[in-house]
Amino acid sequence: MKSFEEKFFRVLMYIAMFIVVGLVLSIVYTIFARGWKAMSWDMITKLPGGGFYIGKEGGFLNAIVGSLMIVGASTILGLIISVPVVFYLNIYLKKKSKIAYMARLAYDVLFGVPSIVYGAFGFTIMIYFGIKTSLLGGIIVITLLIIPIFIRSMDEVARDFPREILDAAYSLGATRVETIRVVLKQIAPGIATATLLSIGRAIGDAASVMFTAGYTDSIPTSLSQPAATLPLAVFFQLSSPIQEVQDRAYAAALVLTIIILLLSILGRYFTNKFSKNKLK
Repeated sequence: MKSFEEKFFRVLMYIAMFIVVGLVLSIVYTIFARGWKAMSWDMITKLPGGGFYIGKEGGFLNAIVGSLMIVGASTILGLIISVPVVFYLNIYLKKKSKIAYMARLAYDVLFGVPSIVYGAFGFTIMIYFGIKTSLLGGIIVITLLIIPIFIRSMDEVARDFPREILDAAYSLGATRVETIRVVLKQIAPGIATATLLSIGRAIGDAASVMFTAGYTDSIPTSLSQPAATLPLAVFFQLSSPIQEVQDRAYAAALVLTIIILLLSILGRYFTNKFSKNKLK
């Protein structure tokens, strides 16, 4: 009977694995098949020209640069805010602190909030302070979106950090600031993983930046100007009834997929590199 159960559940696991792999391959194949035929050098090196959205000349360089600008600035801000919070929860507070418990509960809730809610909240803040749809608005809302991802991912790694090492460092006369350096080396893989997850979530999100970053056919030169993003480029072009424009949407999706793939490879590399410093 036990042997039958093991075989049964093993078959279920194989079926589930093949379904997941099949779905991923089908999505990637569809994007590459339809996006590649519309892909050209002009698509990634030129701004939208006159009539671009009805099938004429131009590209979506504005969306590529806008996405990278928003995600890059948001990632830096997210790290600046999140890393001190993680250290405070795991070094300055006691392990069973009620404050730490409530903070983690709050971040778990924020982690599951849909991005459209962040977009609406960011839009409300922008209206209150008189900020128009702009690059700054996109950076603000994406930073709010990825901070819970940063904190939740890094905190999981930091909580597994051996407390004996902290006690040993304190017994040797190390200050908390000096102890943070030791902890930082140990949770570096977690920081790399959190950064990868955050960038992947940020660069692929359309709902939040639709209300806050706006859209433009040019590259923003200041924080007060609107900024285009790849997800919105896909959304707007895919809504067109013209087949050629729809294919360009898949080309934009292909660029977005390649960027995420490269980030995944870099994230894996840095995770393995930083893991060499972990104490075993």
